[in-house]
Amino acid sequence: MKRTVLLILTNLAVMLVLSVVVSVLGVNKYLAANGLDLGMLLVFAAIMGFGGSFISLMMSKTMAKWTTGAQVITSPQNSTEYWLMQTVERLAKDAGLPAMPEVALYEGEPNAFATGPSKANALVAVSTGLLQSMSKEEVEAVLAHEIAHVANGDMVTLTLIQGVVNTFVFFFARVVGYLVDSFLRRNDSESSGPGIGYTITVIVCDIVFGILASVIVMYFSRQREFRADAGAARLMRSPTPMIHALQRLGGLSPEPLPSNMASAGIAGKGGISSLFATHPSIEERIEALARARG
Repeated sequence: MKRTVLLILTNLAVMLVLSVVVSVLGVNKYLAANGLDLGMLLVFAAIMGFGGSFISLMMSKTMAKWTTGAQVITSPQNSTEYWLMQTVERLAKDAGLPAMPEVALYEGEPNAFATGPSKANALVAVSTGLLQSMSKEEVEAVLAHEIAHVANGDMVTLTLIQGVVNTFVFFFARVVGYLVDSFLRRNDSESSGPGIGYTITVIVCDIVFGILASVIVMYFSRQREFRADAGAARLMRSPTPMIHALQRLGGLSPEPLPSNMASAGIAGKGGISSLFATHPSIEERIEALARARG
């Protein structure tokens, strides 16, 4: 409950900040009695679309720690923590990262994730359940997968994709809203400004276009996973450890990460259908690695 409230408050704070920005810049006045200013609307849509995505990216490490309870290892207290630090440091060096990511542990069922605003400022976290249910080689493969996400710049890439589709959602929802409202009031020469038709249409279009946008974003999210699996195979010098780790995950019940972290985990589940899945199926990922192994 505490995590849910935190996410809601954070999202409200982001929306408040963006609302102040567009108000100060004056780009929220794209709709007036004399019509729709498409240039100003595009600027408004870009600020709202990219702004939320980039603020979320900048806050990603902090939010990940808050929502999962992950504790960063600063001084290893036992052999497991020491091994985790050494392994991540070696994998980060092999992947050519400019800096070693922070390493964290959190209580929970098998899962792991990587997040952060840049390759030089990332976080790799694993759950206690993952460490308890896998061999060291399998855990290392999972860590290699997460390091590959960082090396591929996946957090930034997905943020840019999310920003683009959000911009189009904001822009086209309001264009359609204006057209519908104009059609409904075509014989009304007395009223000025947007009517109820505009408001209702924008709300409906925001929802419908947002669902369609999610399909696009989730497609790219699934492609990230294939690339990270391939990256893990390269770092491990063989796809076999990653295949074994995925097979192990397939026989477990990975704990879903909070919604804001879903696409960052090693394992994930689809939504209503595979179109809304953040991750490909375990079977698809193993098949792709097996083809690479030949």
